[in-house]
Amino acid sequence: MQPFGESFNGVMRLFSFLPYLSKISICGLGIALMFQLGCSKGRDTQILVVGMELSYPPFEMTDENNKPTGISVEMAQALANRLGKTLHIENIPFAGLIPALKTGKIDLIISSMTRTEERAQSISFSNPYLHTGLCVLVSKSCDSNSITDIDQFGAKVAVKQGTTGHIYANANLKKAEILIFDKESAASLEVAQGKVDAFIYDQISIYLNWKKHSDTTRALLNPINSESWSIGIRKGNDGLATQVNQFLADYEASGGFDQLGDKYLSEQKGEFKKLGFPFFF
Repeated sequence: MQPFGESFNGVMRLFSFLPYLSKISICGLGIALMFQLGCSKGRDTQILVVGMELSYPPFEMTDENNKPTGISVEMAQALANRLGKTLHIENIPFAGLIPALKTGKIDLIISSMTRTEERAQSISFSNPYLHTGLCVLVSKSCDSNSITDIDQFGAKVAVKQGTTGHIYANANLKKAEILIFDKESAASLEVAQGKVDAFIYDQISIYLNWKKHSDTTRALLNPINSESWSIGIRKGNDGLATQVNQFLADYEASGGFDQLGDKYLSEQKGEFKKLGFPFFF
């Protein structure tokens, strides 16, 4: 980054030649000057900017003071500490996270994001840090016990926009009507109120939404697929990818993920053990 004084002096020297330049040259010079001054205001490299959608408790959320908190937030802070940087979190709708990463608005995505082949065409991913799968929340009035049972003409299935549940429904549901929602809470409420027959989402969220609406819903917790969550990294940023993967390996070996599970998901950890499902980390 150049000191402002040096940039300004350079600009003034260039302007001294303006009388000798054609209009086309002047236009080109203007663009060059804008580029020069813009580059002198680059983002602080000592700040790690992480994008996440803060509406997915207990992974990404805000506390009573509207400050970011949750499993992903603590993991991002530990990563920033490891890199010797200050953490800054950008709260971005899930569907906007990949565009924000590709354009350089953020350095990483840590937002419970599943690695898919489609997403991997746009961005790179770290090694997985959590293993899960898609499950289904159904209305208690619905007697279906599998996604195949639910996929019938006249049935309505809710998904959250841009998620793997949305991708799965588009690829596999041939008869049911797919209804797309921006928020998880809205989709689960539609099931609870009997307005739709099912909601496809990840296992932990289906469990939590079932507990919230246990009087009117059922949870089909046997996963219909297998998924892994990873950290999103801009393509070509191989140095950061190596650092992130080493951090994840060390964090797991030191018990960091176990501690987060005990802190935020102790009830679910015990319940999943009773049900015979492996825990996530």
